Amino acid sequence: MRRYLYLGVFSAGAATLAVELSASRLLGNYFGSSNLVWAVIIGLILIYLSVGYSIGGKWADRSPKYETFFVILIWAALFIGIIPLASRPILKFASSAFDHMQIAAMIGSFLSVLLLFSIPITLLGTASPFAIRLALENNKEAGQTAGRIYAISTAGSFIGTFLPVLILIPTIGTYRTFISISLFLMVVCLIGIWTTVSLRKMIVYLWMPFLLLILSFFGLRGFDKQAQGIIFEKESAYNYIQVQHINDYHILRLNEGQGIHSIFHPTQLDFQGPWEQVLSAPFFNTAPIDQDQIKRIAILGLAGGTSANQIRTAYPQTIVDGYEIDGEIINAGFDYFGLKDDYLNIYIEDARWGITHNENKYQVINVDAYNPPYIPWHLTTREFFTEIYNHLSDEGVMVINVARIFEERGLLHSLFQTIDSVFPSTYIINLPGTFNSIIFATKSATSENNLIDNYFVLMSEPDSHPLILSTLERTILNLQLPPSEGYIFTDDKAPVERITNSMILKLILSKEIVNLQ
Repeated sequence: MRRYLYLGVFSAGAATLAVELSASRLLGNYFGSSNLVWAVIIGLILIYLSVGYSIGGKWADRSPKYETFFVILIWAALFIGIIPLASRPILKFASSAFDHMQIAAMIGSFLSVLLLFSIPITLLGTASPFAIRLALENNKEAGQTAGRIYAISTAGSFIGTFLPVLILIPTIGTYRTFISISLFLMVVCLIGIWTTVSLRKMIVYLWMPFLLLILSFFGLRGFDKQAQGIIFEKESAYNYIQVQHINDYHILRLNEGQGIHSIFHPTQLDFQGPWEQVLSAPFFNTAPIDQDQIKRIAILGLAGGTSANQIRTAYPQTIVDGYEIDGEIINAGFDYFGLKDDYLNIYIEDARWGITHNENKYQVINVDAYNPPYIPWHLTTREFFTEIYNHLSDEGVMVINVARIFEERGLLHSLFQTIDSVFPSTYIINLPGTFNSIIFATKSATSENNLIDNYFVLMSEPDSHPLILSTLERTILNLQLPPSEGYIFTDDKAPVERITNSMILKLILSKEIVNLQ
């Protein structure tokens, strides 16, 4: 009987961490994956577990039976399976609230879903103290018994940490991951009741897995979100990916859906957004620019390939090295965004690691991996920009897209100061009609006048590509004065999260003020 007790403890430990990791994805798909979201999830999970530890010890003293132990866990399993079914309509409502920036509705939805975790996590928290009470045969072995129980529980937690992220979520999705965790724990508990109590007692609880499967069949149909024109959705190890078809455009959105990561139209190339700005980068150098010398461009954050497609059209002689950590986004690029690999080398890896271990020199390096508040801090530091500098040719230019949260510019100013501490010449523009700012940095000392000189040279040439001309014109017209304040981020200290959290809180407070008026 002892081995079934240990199996129950192991399974409870695995389920606890698997549910916690899956919770971050469940909520991250709708509210993002900022450290604020993570902190709330982890904090409440710990509170629920603490309550479970306390209840479990008292419960075990009142009813020290194997049957009670497994019955508690099978009810925990059932409530785990109910989480996706109960949360789905709430989260669909939240996605609509997010699109319209209804802050109160978003917060209410967020907390409502987290409350769904209170019952199963609290019940799972009872497992270890309950198991210690059942396994304890004499006081002389109390420490050894407790240590063994917690070791087994932790071993289960280790499995539960990796299983959903690496296997279940990318394969079957977040909702069905919860169902799988629930069914796994149910099966363990049913076996435990059968072997430690009786077959008759086990049969009493057979309705649970059947009910869960029936509810799942009817409750998990269709797309997860209520967004306009969704034609594709998929969960990868990194993102919830959705493609929308709106007015003949394909639009790539990730996770909570704020921001457009890629866009495609069969007959249009100029979207008047941040993607085109990579085309302006070479013209910060002294005029005239020989476009045939633009041999290689790197894109860090390839996404669906909008910038790569524009480069292919404007600079057909150029090879593009595209770095993208999420291979499923690349697949969506081929299927929905006109991405082709005849001119493109694709590296499915972290952008910093990839560029550091690549020996190529580039005329342009385009960093497009930011989407506030989810800023990969290791792509913001002086050391990172030094790597970029070292991988540029003598007349190379870095271009970086920094999306603002409305008019909050703390992150933008700090990035400018950090980049300016590495490069001899740094420029900034604000794209009209968007919350995007673009920073350009040149490896050689340059001047804003170079842009104007190159623009007039291109205007005088009849075969100049109109996409380059229109992009260069927007760049010139929207140049800004350089900011005078901001942090310099380093690998040792890069308070990116503190800055973005402040931006989010200001946004929430400002929206609440607006709603009260």
